Amino acid sequence: MRVFAVKSTRVPFMASSETRAAMPDDFGDALEVLRRLQYRPEFTVREAPAPARLAPFGFAQTVDVELGDDLVATGRLVVLHDPVGQASWQGKTRVIAYIDADVDLEVAADPVLPEVGWSWLREALDNADAAAGALGGTVTQVFSRSFGVMDNREPEGRLQVRASWTPDNPVDLVPHVHGWALLTASACGLTPTSDGVANLIRRR
Repeated sequence: MRVFAVKSTRVPFMASSETRAAMPDDFGDALEVLRRLQYRPEFTVREAPAPARLAPFGFAQTVDVELGDDLVATGRLVVLHDPVGQASWQGKTRVIAYIDADVDLEVAADPVLPEVGWSWLREALDNADAAAGALGGTVTQVFSRSFGVMDNREPEGRLQVRASWTPDNPVDLVPHVHGWALLTASACGLTPTSDGVANLIRRR
């Protein structure tokens, strides 16, 4: 994948020495690949603490999407790994994705927005060649208007997508992070790059 400049701050993965020693080599190698990914310039991606109680091993990162001086979206990606697998995941690795994006008020009021948001997710995974199973999630549309002493605030429209899925290959994670980035770009209304929408991330 071609390069795009990136604003990225790495927060060291927090784990005990025992946890690091016990981490399977292939999953540890997969995480190091994720840490070397770069994103399009509107994305600021930071590593964050992963949930500790959901799986023996995990990785998490957040994204802020800025257009000019405006923060138009935030998101989070979590990768959980259990070497023995979990029945509810139908596999050993589970990806959890979340985005929260500003949308036009007319779009926010459209009753088909949840279906559209879900189609963006499916298309993003397909375009990223992220083969996965056990896909599930929710799409929430928010249209808010303020009243009383807050009635000077502009109405707000938002789209929120929460989803999780199980990669067919539990340690080939780049396509799944790519799908998350594509979904985030779609929700923000970002146009494809000059080389095509697939060039959102690359290996550094």
